[in-house]
Amino acid sequence: MKLITTNRKAYHDYTVDYTIEAGIALTGDEVKSLRANLVNLTGSFANIHNGELYLLNCYIGTYSHAYLKTEDSSRRSRKLLVHKRELHRIAGEIARKGVTIVPLKIYFNEKNYIKIELGIAHHKNAPSKKGALRERDIQREAEREIKNTR
Repeated sequence: MKLITTNRKAYHDYTVDYTIEAGIALTGDEVKSLRANLVNLTGSFANIHNGELYLLNCYIGTYSHAYLKTEDSSRRSRKLLVHKRELHRIAGEIARKGVTIVPLKIYFNEKNYIKIELGIAHHKNAPSKKGALRERDIQREAEREIKNTR
């Protein structure tokens, strides 16, 4: 598995309940842009529209040697490929209040297909963000103390 990009902001803003792997429908120029790491997942999300799952607001830059260069296509909605059973399960999950679908990472799998990992998540409030930062600092200090005692 070759990692292309991750959405580190998603883990800070959301509590991820579970993850799903999905394929993504791209054009040839977009695949070349992904190989060149011209992608940004910050602020992107997935939504169900007309019975299909779409990735919205994901930036994939235009490839420098593309035949048709259009800037407006860099943030177009892209269809995500999941099994119908998974789609029904996702639809049931996001019907609950406060649950959203957040892209976590894009990568090439073993067969060299581009896959996207989606997280079914709910938004963190400010106190839980502070608590997570506090726990991480405590863990870091404990590891530092253990390292210094050896």
